[in-house]
Amino acid sequence: MKYTNITTIDHFNVIGFPGLKPEYYGPASALLLFIFLSIVIGNGFILAVIVYVRTLHKPTYLIFSHLAMSDIIFGTVTLPKIIARYWWNDVTTLFGACFTQMYFVHSLGAIHSLILLIMALDRFIAISFPFQYPIVMTNKSASISCILCWVLTFIRMMGIVLHAYTLPYCDQNIIIQCYCDHISVTQLGCGDEEVAYVKYVAFVNAMISLLVPLTFIIVSYFSVIIVLLKMSQAEGRHKALSTCAPQIFITFLYYVPRCFVYIAHQLGFKFTPDVRIAITMMYSLIPAAVNPIIYCLKTKDIKEALMHRLQNRKIHAGIIS
Repeated sequence: MKYTNITTIDHFNVIGFPGLKPEYYGPASALLLFIFLSIVIGNGFILAVIVYVRTLHKPTYLIFSHLAMSDIIFGTVTLPKIIARYWWNDVTTLFGACFTQMYFVHSLGAIHSLILLIMALDRFIAISFPFQYPIVMTNKSASISCILCWVLTFIRMMGIVLHAYTLPYCDQNIIIQCYCDHISVTQLGCGDEEVAYVKYVAFVNAMISLLVPLTFIIVSYFSVIIVLLKMSQAEGRHKALSTCAPQIFITFLYYVPRCFVYIAHQLGFKFTPDVRIAITMMYSLIPAAVNPIIYCLKTKDIKEALMHRLQNRKIHAGIIS
C-alpha cells in the first residue's frame, strides 16, 4: 500500500560528528578550514599552471584540469557548511538546499570516477598504441570526453535526487553526517516500502558509477604494466612510469577506501557513527587535498614547467637588480 503522508518538515539539522565534545569544535573547524583551503588553493594552482603553461596543453593535463575542477567544486559544496556548524553552531540546512547539496555531492563523485577512467584510458592508449595516440587522443577529444562526463552525469543524477525528493518526510530531520548525502537523508523518509525502493535504485546506480569505471581502470593499468615490463629500453620505461605512477596513486586513494567501506558493510562489520563519518570524510576529501602535491612531485612535465618558470623569474629579477 502506498504511503500517503506528505512532507511536514522544512529543514534538516546536520549534526556532523555526534560524539564530538563542544570543547573540540574550534580545533575541528580549524582542521576542516585547513583542508578546504588546501583543496581550493592546491587545485586552483594546478589549474592555473595547466592553463598558463603552453607546454602542458596536452590531453593528459587537460584531463588533470577537469579532475582538479571537480575537487574544488566538491570541497566548496561540502566544507563551508560543516565549518559553520562547528564555528558558529549553525546546524540548520533548508530542505531544498539539502537536496541541492546531495545532488552535487553524488554527481561530483560519479564525475570524478569517470575522469579517472579517462585518465587510465589515456595512459593505456599512449603506452600500448603510441603511434595511434596522437590521432585518437587529441586536446579536442579529451575535452569532449570530459565535458560529456559532466553533462551526462548531471542529467543522470537529477533523476536519483528527484526520486529521493518525492519521498514524504514527516517528523525526523536529524542527519548524522557532515553533509547531506543520499543514505543519510532517505533513511529519514516515511514509508518503509517507498524508502527501500528509493535506496535500492540509488544503490544500483552507485555500484554502476563505482564498479564499471573501476573494472575498466584495473584492466587498463594491468595492460599498461604488462607493456612496461616488456619494454627493452629503461629510459622509455621510466618515462612511462613517471606519468602512470601519479594516476595509479590517485586512483588508489579514491577507490580503495570506498571499496573497503562497501566490503566491510557486506561482511557485517559495524562502525560507530563517528568512525563511519571519519572514514567518509577521509575518502571524500583527503584525495582532493593531496592530489596537487602528487601532480607537482610525481609528474615530470609539471615539475619541469614549474622549475623553468622559477628560473626565468630569478633571471628576470637579477636583470632588474
